[in-house]
Amino acid sequence: MDSSKSFNQQCYDLLVKIPKGKVVTYADIAHHLGGKAYQAVGNAMASNPTPIIVPCHRVVNSNGAIGKFALGTDKKIALLQEEGIELDSKNLKILNLDKQRHRF
Repeated sequence: MDSSKSFNQQCYDLLVKIPKGKVVTYADIAHHLGGKAYQAVGNAMASNPTPIIVPCHRVVNSNGAIGKFALGTDKKIALLQEEGIELDSKNLKILNLDKQRHRF
């Protein structure tokens, strides 16, 4: 963690470390940054100025729900599926979250 960087930038710095085919939760990012600011992580994702380059589509809810995406839910589903993430597109949930989860 670099405290000279904004909270959002610290989140984005973590996002670029998530490999294709893996996801993390909002809580994973908050915990890695030393807190429980899950909603702040969500706000950072919503404010991401480069949502494909800085892959906020790889951030999901702790229960496996895919959550929202600035470019729309359909785009998030498509991006995750292109990367090989297995999901239940009817219920908008990641399948086998622990198996597809990246650990920092």
